[in-house]
Amino acid sequence: MIEIELRPDIEARLQAEAKARQIELPAYIESVLERAMANRTVVPRKRTRKEMRDFFEAMANNSEKIPQLPDDAFTRKSFYEGHDS
Repeated sequence: MIEIELRPDIEARLQAEAKARQIELPAYIESVLERAMANRTVVPRKRTRKEMRDFFEAMANNSEKIPQLPDDAFTRKSFYEGHDS
């Protein structure tokens, strides 16, 4: 449970809206917050240099497990194969 202290004018508005909808104030506030959160996009936090270094080192450590591709896999023709011009 979280307790928040609202300005009196905000609390009065929320109370009036909850009353108009015939629901208890805590339930109304919860629904307002749920709607607000549903429209938000979570932005991933910026990684630290150490986290990035660790990530790339882990990738490099597993690079020997990546199969070698033949040179013709990197030709222009191979990239556009199956596409109609």
